[in-house]
Amino acid sequence: MALLHFTASDFRCLASIELEASPNYNLIHGANASGKTSLLEAIAYLGRGKALRGAPTQNLVRHGQAEFTLVGKARGATRTSVLGVRNGRNGLEIHIDGAQARGAAELAETLPLQAVDPEIHNLVAGGPDERRRYLDWSVFHVEHAYVQHWRRYRRALRQRNAALKTGGGPRSIRAWDSELLEAAAEVTAARERTTVALQSALEPIAEEMLGGGVGLEYQPGWPRGKSLADALGASLERDHSTGTTNVGPHRADLRLVFNERQARRLVSRGQQKLLACTLVFASVELVQAKIQRPVVLLLDDPAAELDAPALGRLLDAVSGLGCQVIATALDPGLIQLPEEPALFHVEHGVLRREK
Repeated sequence: MALLHFTASDFRCLASIELEASPNYNLIHGANASGKTSLLEAIAYLGRGKALRGAPTQNLVRHGQAEFTLVGKARGATRTSVLGVRNGRNGLEIHIDGAQARGAAELAETLPLQAVDPEIHNLVAGGPDERRRYLDWSVFHVEHAYVQHWRRYRRALRQRNAALKTGGGPRSIRAWDSELLEAAAEVTAARERTTVALQSALEPIAEEMLGGGVGLEYQPGWPRGKSLADALGASLERDHSTGTTNVGPHRADLRLVFNERQARRLVSRGQQKLLACTLVFASVELVQAKIQRPVVLLLDDPAAELDAPALGRLLDAVSGLGCQVIATALDPGLIQLPEEPALFHVEHGVLRREK
């Protein structure tokens, strides 16, 4: 879907802001600390029901206010939906087309979006959490039943961890193993299938942007060559000691190999950004092919840390995705898109359209 109209009230530095967006390309420019990133964060929150980098709610509500409110109108192939999110002292509220949503998953399904922010290099250089979130975004949209399997796994994991924390004996802990193992098998199979699909989508984009191959290897969260049941048994003493389950899909990782070497050890910060963007663009292409509608792609200062040739390759790849793009820049002249974007200027949290 394309986000055509968006308003935010009392989100970070934004007292009240309104965006009438093009369904194709949008470029928002302004000085540092003018509100550009806050605007993209607000749009991302509307599509995810949570902050891009896990900031607590109190850090998102404008100083002196009790809550923030976000409203967007998104158009798909056959219908237009209105999404609303409010969060603050009274907790999170989500509405879609006037009805209260059951959770953030409904937002993600209604307004699928991906983001490239200044911390995107952590997808390569950071810990497994980053890569699991990246993979699970794709699996969520590609595998219809995935969210139910993941929730089932998390429930069993919480119960098993609770038994470990209270010093339960082996019988009380193993009572949850059957449920955990069944859900883990579904989660792992879905992730492995999606990793294979991502690899296929990734290859041409990596060749265009990096001039070389990128490999993806799903690591399930326990030693290769062992079943999860055996790994749980072998880890039981350690689990008792730490009060938590140390093996399973919640410890999975996605190993990245660039030109046959482990990527995060060998590439510069700029190369890490390009590699991370390659991964994001592959996920966008895969998901769009599955859901048969455009994804919203948020690009926060794509020129940062990239030289002119690298930025050109990145923007060429963006142009080939066919998604709605909402980008920010310090200098709009650096962002060359395939058609004239809707151009906006933001200053002190006030947005105005220039053309």
